[in-house]
Amino acid sequence: MSEPGRDQKAYFPDIREVGPAAPLAWLRAGLGDLRATPGPSLFYGVMIALMGAALVEFTGHGAIQIGLLTGFLIVGPFLAIGLYDISRRRQRGETVALGPTLTAWRPNLGAIGFYAVILALLLAVWIRVSVVVVALFFTGGVPKLETILADIMATQDGWFFAAAYVAAGAGFALLVFATSVVSLPMLMDREHSDTVSAMITSVNAVRRNFMPMLLWGGLIMLLTAVGFASYFVGLVVVIPVIGHATWHAYRELVC
Repeated sequence: MSEPGRDQKAYFPDIREVGPAAPLAWLRAGLGDLRATPGPSLFYGVMIALMGAALVEFTGHGAIQIGLLTGFLIVGPFLAIGLYDISRRRQRGETVALGPTLTAWRPNLGAIGFYAVILALLLAVWIRVSVVVVALFFTGGVPKLETILADIMATQDGWFFAAAYVAAGAGFALLVFATSVVSLPMLMDREHSDTVSAMITSVNAVRRNFMPMLLWGGLIMLLTAVGFASYFVGLVVVIPVIGHATWHAYRELVC
């Protein structure tokens, strides 16, 4: 017979409380992983940057381009699974090679696959919401991504559009961040964990460390914005640092 509470703890791990400066330490650790394993890490940065640029370049429709750009953070956690594995292997003192990290999802394929479906559905919903919000304000035609800021400032309701879009995006961002901040590292690291338990664990991590996690979410958004502003080139470095840092966040937060 199992001990009381043991099975429950296996599904819902304990959460540690961290200090307000913890996200900065996670970023430093992530940068350290990038410096130690530049080849595999930058491979993921290049691939994700190219993927983001290609999606935006070939969608053609301004509103969908905007939705994909802002929805990049929704699918980001899934795309960074290989980076989590690099950090895990380095933390264990193992030799890091690119090949094995490409299939880091395989031991827990069912749960990770199910979570990928959830993220894809959230992205689809967000793109639809984004298109609707843009259409409400730009009745004369949807602006192109390259001129969106100038077009917004040139319209009478530009600031109202910006406020409405940020408000709509903030709700999605909070939902995705709260349910994903440690979910995928946990699903990769703990082969017997399931999707719902990982998402609940992630929400508990945010709930118990709200201010540090608020800072962490802000840093992720800021760094990603820098990557976008450099026409995706900055993402080559930004994505590996955030991915590695996310692993260290998971290891510090989840017992």
